[in-house]
Amino acid sequence: MKRLAAAMVAALAVTTAAIAQESVQGEQIPPPAATTQDYPADGEPAQQAAPDAIAPPAQPAQTIPPPSRPRPEINTDEGGLWGMSDRAEQEARNSGQLERDPALNAYVREVACRVASDACGDIRLYVMNRPYFNASMAPNGYMEVWSGLLLRVEDEAQLAFVLGHEIGHYRERHALAMLRAVRGRAGAAMVFSIIAAGAGVGIVGDIVYLGTIASVFGFSRENESQADMLGYDHAVAARYDPHAGHMLWSSLLQETQASDNPDVRRQETRASIFRTHPLSADRIEALTARAAQATGGETQRARYRAAIRPFLDSWLRSDLRRRDYGQTWFLLDRLAAAGEDLGVVEYYRGEINRLRRGDGDRERAFQHYTNAIAYPDAPAATWRELGDLALRDGRNAEAVEQFTAYLARAPQAVDRALIEARIQQLSGGGQ
Repeated sequence: MKRLAAAMVAALAVTTAAIAQESVQGEQIPPPAATTQDYPADGEPAQQAAPDAIAPPAQPAQTIPPPSRPRPEINTDEGGLWGMSDRAEQEARNSGQLERDPALNAYVREVACRVASDACGDIRLYVMNRPYFNASMAPNGYMEVWSGLLLRVEDEAQLAFVLGHEIGHYRERHALAMLRAVRGRAGAAMVFSIIAAGAGVGIVGDIVYLGTIASVFGFSRENESQADMLGYDHAVAARYDPHAGHMLWSSLLQETQASDNPDVRRQETRASIFRTHPLSADRIEALTARAAQATGGETQRARYRAAIRPFLDSWLRSDLRRRDYGQTWFLLDRLAAAGEDLGVVEYYRGEINRLRRGDGDRERAFQHYTNAIAYPDAPAATWRELGDLALRDGRNAEAVEQFTAYLARAPQAVDRALIEARIQQLSGGGQ
């Protein structure tokens, strides 16, 4: 709550001229190095992507188009909000959580531009390695997409819906409307305290922690319902599956119910994982009704899975650190539903059992690790865990075999010296 209060104070402060002037005056954050391709009027790529790989743009990379809206004057409330967004964006650019892989960033931006249409030039997109479901677009066009979202989205159509949803917030200036609504309820004493707090140095960090400026306010249910419909319209106009939105939101509700935390299971508004975008059954019903009237559309599931496949191991490792094994297990079931990436999935099922340490979990961990090594995509760490289990059971020869297989698959492993010492000791060469 302290973070939220500090962020709210900072957001309101931009309505004063002093804070507006203290913002980055007229400075525009340069866009990250990325290119996009133009789409014909019907929303389809000029050349269909191969089903099992990310196709390169059909045409040579194009220069990012100019923004669709001018920068507001710095002495206005919107200009102050843009100045704060500039600062938050600069923090994101320098963050250690920024994912810099050019292929992934270009792919996500390509999807964003496909649904944004003429607002493509407004978007400066940053993929952040944060294990929660979140995406947001600040008033200045700065957009964040978190790895926890990319891990939970099942196909390109669902990603397009979420990005269209955020672009809907941006187009309708929902953050500015919320700022003005909060300002209108602020009394003179509160305004005075806001001005005094506006000079604080820790405020921007709190805003960045919450994601983006839009996260400060927490959009109303009306804003969210409108953004849902706009996200639906953007995605369907770009020829994506009309069922993507309600299927994604339904899945997030189910993941909430799978949580180990009873407080999470009891609170419907946590179903979206991040609290600033409250999710309700009414929103799902509205999207389901809209989709029932539509036909056609593509999911581009294989293309999407190819784009995120190189990151599954690291993203699942981060998700595991949240220690909500029920939600992670639900996520693994979704990833495995089409019979893909089973080596990675089985390894992390084994990891859940290893870390949870309940009755029978040790035996289940062993079984999942054993399942994993039958697939070519099993992480190298699977053999290390099997070696540890064999060592604890006194099966020294098997432990040596598994540790050796681990080092063969991970020659640059940070624990290489430790594993080599174990092998030497188990082989009779150590003390």
